[in-house]
Amino acid sequence: MALLEALITTVTGAASATVGVLVGGIVTRRGQDHQWSRDQQLVAYQELLSHYAKFTMVIKRAHADRHSWDYDWAEWSAVLTRVSLIAPAEVAGEIDSFGRSVDRFLDRVAREVDPVRTPLGEDEFRAAGVEVAQAQIRLVNAMRRSLGDGRKPLTFWIGGSHAGLATHGPLEQPQPLRDDREGDLTS
Repeated sequence: MALLEALITTVTGAASATVGVLVGGIVTRRGQDHQWSRDQQLVAYQELLSHYAKFTMVIKRAHADRHSWDYDWAEWSAVLTRVSLIAPAEVAGEIDSFGRSVDRFLDRVAREVDPVRTPLGEDEFRAAGVEVAQAQIRLVNAMRRSLGDGRKPLTFWIGGSHAGLATHGPLEQPQPLRDDREGDLTS
């Protein structure tokens, strides 16, 4: 009898340990997969916004210096494709909206004007970029939400070369961005 009790206790303990190891492995694997996915999203988001900032500065500098410019649009397209592979649906929707705003911005500052013959002044360049700056803040906030950890939305625009006080206001007292067609941009 004592031998049977010892055997049952041993088998039960071994089975419990095995189940514990299996469950722990599954939980750890899911956590690692989530972390890997989040890390990949962050890299893709950074790459997208970096390319955007670079070509915006290239175009702005061309207007200021009255010279021609060029950009590797194939790489911009490739970045959009890479981010689409891992972006959640909400972020992908904002990327699409941002991309359409970028296209309209490029119409105004690159396709319809010649920076050598008819360069835009600082105020004209900023005015042309208001829509895309607003789309950028919506995109950044969607990206922040997708990364989790309770990141609060930004209520002001940061960075870039074409937005003026109309889109970000003084840093001491940030004002929420507004868009008449969509309401508060921080949502």
